[in-house]
Amino acid sequence: MLNTTIAAMLGTPEILLILAGVLLLFGGKKIPELMRGLGKGVKEFKEGKDGPEGDAADIKSDNKPL
Repeated sequence: MLNTTIAAMLGTPEILLILAGVLLLFGGKKIPELMRGLGKGVKEFKEGKDGPEGDAADIKSDNKPL
């Protein structure tokens, strides 16, 4: 409940101020690298979340009686 209240209070000027602060802290060259790393992390998380279930189904289908 508190998170949605805080997000609702952020307007365009506040978001622009936050983005300007991030730009000043990290610089223009570092931000694409940070976003690329964040994207890879999200991709690995999704694959890891879905991976074991798919692998278990493959293993079960490969088990054949001798």
